[in-house]
Amino acid sequence: MIELSTPVANTHGRVALVTGAARGIGLGIAAWLISEGWQVVLTDLDRVRGSKVAKVLGESAWFIAMDVADENQVALGVAEVLGQFGRLDALVCNAAVADPHNITLESLDLAYWNRVLAVNLSGPMLLAKHCAPYLRAHNGSIVNLASTRAGQSEPDTEAYAASKGGLLALTHALAISLGPEIRVNAVSPGWIDARDPSVRRAEPLADADHAQHPAGRVGTVEDVAAMVAWLLSRNAGFVTGQEFVVDGGMTKKMIYAE
Repeated sequence: MIELSTPVANTHGRVALVTGAARGIGLGIAAWLISEGWQVVLTDLDRVRGSKVAKVLGESAWFIAMDVADENQVALGVAEVLGQFGRLDALVCNAAVADPHNITLESLDLAYWNRVLAVNLSGPMLLAKHCAPYLRAHNGSIVNLASTRAGQSEPDTEAYAASKGGLLALTHALAISLGPEIRVNAVSPGWIDARDPSVRRAEPLADADHAQHPAGRVGTVEDVAAMVAWLLSRNAGFVTGQEFVVDGGMTKKMIYAE
């Protein structure tokens, strides 16, 4: 069962494309934007779940299947959005390969490395490439979902860390190339409990998980969504090329083994 808060209808005519939106942070961003009056196009590889969540989100949500690493699919998807709504005001690049089962360097298959970079880094580039003409027409905005792993690592995460580090560089490069008409920023989440609400209730995190954060708790998808929504808004009109870390202060915490 998919649980979501009930969003309100689109009243402003603004259209946002959110990738990797069938679950987790992407879904949270889509729901938040709808609550602020956006028409949101959700994309994901998971056609079944994507269609279901779009139905739950209501008339202001529309789903299309897309592999962001496939330029033909990106081009066709963007054309479909323009054909349906006639405009595009925002692009949120959230789709990513984030396998929790780390792979040692000696076991790292080149095909896996290439797939991670294709989705996590080439995907946002392709989307920006094909969305730019339409975003420019409405002084639109792009937000890329990076990660605190762009600046710090656990063992055996070379592909993921490299892709997110590259995404931060791509973000400021795009900001310079596409400005002033299009603003481009990045959000780097830390530990975000992006599980479905039913799973979070059934398997709550330990008190120690929350207590280790200077903010006193693990993050939620709403924490990330609120930042993304602000960056897409006119209130952030003087902000471009920047990274915004949403991690409860963890990357500023000095930690040594006792």
